[in-house]
Amino acid sequence: MAKKLTQIGTSWGIIIPKPLLEVLKINPVLDKIDFEIEGETLKITKVKND
Repeated sequence: MAKKLTQIGTSWGIIIPKPLLEVLKINPVLDKIDFEIEGETLKITKVKND
């Protein structure tokens, strides 16, 4: 899936489609995510609730 970045104020964001969030079991209201860079890849991981 190819997406363009969206300008949000002076920052840029990626809109994540709801079906993708559902597959990854990410609740955008309750869950936090972690960003990690591996080479030229941006990895997004759900932070596990302790």
